[in-house]
Amino acid sequence: MKASGTVHKYGDNVDTDVIIPARYLNSSDPAELAKKCMEDIDADFVNRVKPGDIMVANKNFGCGSSREHAPIAIKASGISCVIAETFARIFYRNAINIGLPIIECEAAAKEIEAGDEVEIDFDSGMIYDKTKGTQYQGQAFPEFMQRIIKAEGLINYINQK
Repeated sequence: MKASGTVHKYGDNVDTDVIIPARYLNSSDPAELAKKCMEDIDADFVNRVKPGDIMVANKNFGCGSSREHAPIAIKASGISCVIAETFARIFYRNAINIGLPIIECEAAAKEIEAGDEVEIDFDSGMIYDKTKGTQYQGQAFPEFMQRIIKAEGLINYINQK
């Protein structure tokens, strides 16, 4: 499984309240959440993001509340993968549960820049920055977690069994 797209870059401690502000949690519809994704940190994100694009951030991405709305909003916006130096543990688990691929890779998170074209091979964890001609070894998911992501989330994976 692979993903490729243009990078949207963020810094440290991007919390769930800026990924999807609490004032929009009256909806659980992914399409509605996507319209407000990143609004408080990057007001133009929803106008720039294209299906397949990639989000890159530094340390502690997805910290804050345990709301599942945050990875749902990111996935529904069209983001195909989030690369970060580290993820908040509850965000990490929620991302897997809803089928949003995420990869931890310190070097990629620090060196990849907004606008770079990036390709990711989920089987190996390799991240290729096509713009700069660099590559990084990210933390690949174990096979069972890749199956959950391919099924578009844990519930779908269980229902397929």
